[in-house]
Amino acid sequence: MNFEVYCDESRQEYFWTKADSPHNRYVLIGSLWLESSQRAQIKAEIKALRAKHNLFGEFKWKRVSPSRQQFYVDLIDLFFHSSMRFRAIVLPANQLNAIQFHNADNELMFYKFYYQLLHHWILDFNTYRIFVDAKTNRVRERPAHLRRILDQANYFADVAMVQALPSREVDLLQFVDVLTGAVGYHFHQMTTSQAKLAVITQIEQNLGHLIRPTSRSENKFNIFRWRPGGGW
Repeated sequence: MNFEVYCDESRQEYFWTKADSPHNRYVLIGSLWLESSQRAQIKAEIKALRAKHNLFGEFKWKRVSPSRQQFYVDLIDLFFHSSMRFRAIVLPANQLNAIQFHNADNELMFYKFYYQLLHHWILDFNTYRIFVDAKTNRVRERPAHLRRILDQANYFADVAMVQALPSREVDLLQFVDVLTGAVGYHFHQMTTSQAKLAVITQIEQNLGHLIRPTSRSENKFNIFRWRPGGGW
């Protein structure tokens, strides 16, 4: 089967700078997985939600507001009533050590965690096209290197591409930004926005439990909280 994966990050600046608080700071990378054959239908449903709520600009977690709350709640229901899947890796910012473990290369560390996010959900005999939010890399070939390593590590699967796209032009990259942002908001124990809390509540009602780290086998809404000493 053919699959597409859309990826985005939250607080990725902490790969390069120290977190401004020693506690309660995480970096997240999220991924939205769907069958390629379902893309057109999902995009049509997002378009219908845009029309219903008169929202035609970029949507993302930072833009959740009381006036747009119902659009984002409906977006969450769209995810849970579809075959789409979500996986995020949650990283403690103050325990990311590029000097000790990644040849003092923060960008390399960043893409190694991308590998950890993606590798375990790539299954044999499928083809994957992976799309990431466009960013300026010190080493321009990083996405190509990630594709090659994923392809080599998954011998019986085909990782056909890892391509950077501008998120403002791609609804599915904006969709994963919302899901990743909601997980980050919960992990940071933030409560300042009632609209964002309503979106998180909608996720938790669909899950039947609070947002939390999951088992490796969770297939719909998977959260891997990385620990430097190992473990799930």
